[in-house]
Amino acid sequence: MAQQVGSGAAPAASETEPAPGGASGMTQAGPRQNGTKAGRADAGQGAEAEGRPGDIKASRVRGWLRRNPQRAITVTQTQAPNVLAAGPELDLASNDPLVGYLLSAASAVDITSLQLESPALASLKQAGVVLVVPLISSGSLVGMLSLGPRRSERGYSTDDLRLLNSLAGYAAPAMRVGQLVRQQQAEARQRERIDQELKIAQIIQQQFLPKSLPDLPSWHVAAFYRPARTVGGDFYDFIPLPDGRVMFVVGDVTDKGVPAALVMASTHALLRAAAPRLISPGQVLGHVNDMLCVDIPAHMFVTCLALVLDPVSGQIEFANAGHDVPYVRTRHGVRELRARGMPLGLMPGMDYEEKSFQFEPGDCALLHSDGLAEAHAPDREMFGFPRVSELVGKGPSGEALIDLCLTELGNFTGPDHEQEDDITLVSLQRSPSAWHQGDQGVDGR
Repeated sequence: MAQQVGSGAAPAASETEPAPGGASGMTQAGPRQNGTKAGRADAGQGAEAEGRPGDIKASRVRGWLRRNPQRAITVTQTQAPNVLAAGPELDLASNDPLVGYLLSAASAVDITSLQLESPALASLKQAGVVLVVPLISSGSLVGMLSLGPRRSERGYSTDDLRLLNSLAGYAAPAMRVGQLVRQQQAEARQRERIDQELKIAQIIQQQFLPKSLPDLPSWHVAAFYRPARTVGGDFYDFIPLPDGRVMFVVGDVTDKGVPAALVMASTHALLRAAAPRLISPGQVLGHVNDMLCVDIPAHMFVTCLALVLDPVSGQIEFANAGHDVPYVRTRHGVRELRARGMPLGLMPGMDYEEKSFQFEPGDCALLHSDGLAEAHAPDREMFGFPRVSELVGKGPSGEALIDLCLTELGNFTGPDHEQEDDITLVSLQRSPSAWHQGDQGVDGR
């Protein structure tokens, strides 16, 4: 909506009383992508001063305003009696020919004989405007001063035009400053609204993460999650199964921010619903893949690792939908848990290979997302999977292993590093004393 600045009387170049005039007003064109909004102002009086030689200096304009405060232009929306009613709102598009004409003229323009294929010009003429003074700041049209015919039926004098052009030179920068202030205020309100929505989204996303770690005898579980933005696309969960086993899932949605968080929430819900019913990690991933293919946005997919642990025997079954390969530290070295499978949401009807692995006492596994291995140093060197494997083989377990990974990552990327992707780390270790307990558990069945 344009701001209208009405005038009780147009200032003249001398101290004599101006003759009655026609409609006058100032309209502000706000900066818009598709055009600028302008409107016709309230009507007032014209001005004429006869026999004024020379140019009107800015200092004399300011002096006239000080000596005649009752005639100064004021911001108002009221209408004085016996004046022409304000016309309809004018939509002055940025590609309207009138804009280019006013910018090239850069001074008061009599539009009565002006012929342009311009909807704005037609609206101005229909509203009774005869004179338009463009308000130009930094090469842009920020508004216009529009005046109707003088009541004395005499045209605007040269001194009137000079005065109006001088006033436009002062009004345009002030109007532009006002536009920028309002624009900054609107942007600040928009940022505040977005920040508030992101905080709410963060709270909602945190509800999907496990409230506690699984309490498994002879096992130690630790987890860490840090999104690159307020909300992220990584997730992990521990899903209890009817037969006493537990399904560990770690996933990563392509992209970051709110879109990834929404897909993450959907994937998490599908996994939670399918795991207790299907139990098999390969079948669970196949079912979730088919469901995601129906509704997932284009160019998005989910990598996911599903691992079913029998806490008594230490036997695991796992399937992988394109996720980062887990590493297991054993007494024989570091092992990779590899299984073939396409990421979720790309193609329906996919089969996911299932593999098994036997955890021995003391073995420790690290399930991770690519936010760790694909982080970059200032020289763009990648942290890399070999470094992750080396850290797993160094000996720490549980929280100590996660702390070691984060410390080494911080040393590698440097203090000024901006996190590129979400980071999820889950450590799973079988207690070194579980050998005897495990034997008792198997024999007791």
